[in-house]
Amino acid sequence: MSKKNFGFGTQIRKSPYFDSTVKWGATGFSVYNHMYIPRDFGSPEQNFWNLIEKAILCDVAVERQVEITGPDAFKFTQLLTPRDLSKLSVGQCKYVLITNNDGGILNDPVLLRLAENHFWLSLADSDILLWAQGVAINSGLDVKISEPDVSPLQLQGPTSGEIMVKLFGEGIKDLKYYWLREYNLDGIPLIVSRTGWSSELGYEIYLRDGARGNELYEKIMEAGKEHGLQPGHTSTIRRIEGGMLSYHADADIHTNPFELGFDRLVNLDMEANFIGKEALKKIKQDGIKRKQVGLELDCEPLQGPNTTFWSIKKDNQQIGKISSAVYSPRLKKNIALGMVDIDHSEIGNKLEVTADDKKFSCTIVEKPFYDPKKKIASS
Repeated sequence: MSKKNFGFGTQIRKSPYFDSTVKWGATGFSVYNHMYIPRDFGSPEQNFWNLIEKAILCDVAVERQVEITGPDAFKFTQLLTPRDLSKLSVGQCKYVLITNNDGGILNDPVLLRLAENHFWLSLADSDILLWAQGVAINSGLDVKISEPDVSPLQLQGPTSGEIMVKLFGEGIKDLKYYWLREYNLDGIPLIVSRTGWSSELGYEIYLRDGARGNELYEKIMEAGKEHGLQPGHTSTIRRIEGGMLSYHADADIHTNPFELGFDRLVNLDMEANFIGKEALKKIKQDGIKRKQVGLELDCEPLQGPNTTFWSIKKDNQQIGKISSAVYSPRLKKNIALGMVDIDHSEIGNKLEVTADDKKFSCTIVEKPFYDPKKKIASS
C-alpha cells in the first residue's frame, strides 16, 4: 500500500482500491485506522436508496485484521473477549467485544476462524494490534500476533447475492450467515464471509494480495452492472436504523457491554478466563447506572448526522447524551442512539435535547428502528 506523509511522522495509507474509488466518483475521504476511507460518493440519501434497493460496493480496507496464529491461538483469542468461543467452528465468524481489565470496550470486531489455530479480528477504529501484542508478551502463551496483507470490501444490498453468483458460481448461495469460505477469483486470493455493516443482505470480500485491489474492485463493478450495483460508502442512515454501533461514537473504553444491552456477548460462567472478567462480574452484580436507548427526535429533518455529542436533559438536569443521530427518509423520522441514566431509560419517556444552539424534545423508543429481528441480513 502507498503512504503519504503529512509531517510530524504521521503516515496515512491509501487502500488497494483507492484509484478505483476515485475513478468511480469518490470525492471525500476521512481517516480510520491510519488509512483513507471513502466517505462521499454524492448524496448520502441516494447512497442509502442504492443500498436498500439494489447494491453498493464499499471500500472498507480500513477494517484492518489482527491475525492470531500459533499453538495457543484459540486460548489467546478467548483471553481477549468475554464472548464464549467454545462452539466457534472453523469457517465461522462471530461478532465479539474486546474488553480491558475494567470491563471497558476497546473494540467490537468480527472474529473469523480460518483454521484450528488461525484467527482474524476484523477491526473497528483502534490500535488493537498493539493491545494484542502487549497482552501476548505477558500471557505466557505460544502465539504470533501480526497484521496480514488483507483488505476487505463490502458488497451489500438485496441484489448482492445475484452479483456473488455471477462472480463465484451457484455454490455461494450455500454460504450461511456469519460463515466464511476461501475463494480464488481469476488468481486473486480471497476470503468471503456473509457479514457486513449495513443490516442488509451482504458479503465481505477479504483481498489477500494488496497489489490486486483495483483489479478486484473493477471485476465486481463489472459483474454488478446488470444488477444495479453502485459505488458507495457505509450508510450512516441504514446502520442507525439497524441499531448498529459505531465505535468511538456509541461505545468507547468507558462503556461496558451491559450498558449496551450486550449481555449475550458476555459469559461470566465459562471456565475460560478473559481480560475484564472480574470487573464485569462486579458491574453485573452492582447493576448498570446508564443504558443505551433508541430515540425519536421531534425537530425538522436533520440535514446530516451529528458530528458532536448532544446533551439529553430532564427538568434542566443533564441525564445523558445522543451519540448518533440522522434523518431516515424511509421512516420519515429523525432517529438516534443515546446513552441515558438508567432511571430515565423507560420506553415512552419524553426528554429534552440541546444540539448546538437548538433545543427540542425526544422520545425513547424501541431499537432497532427497522427490521428488529434482522431477518433481511440473515435470510
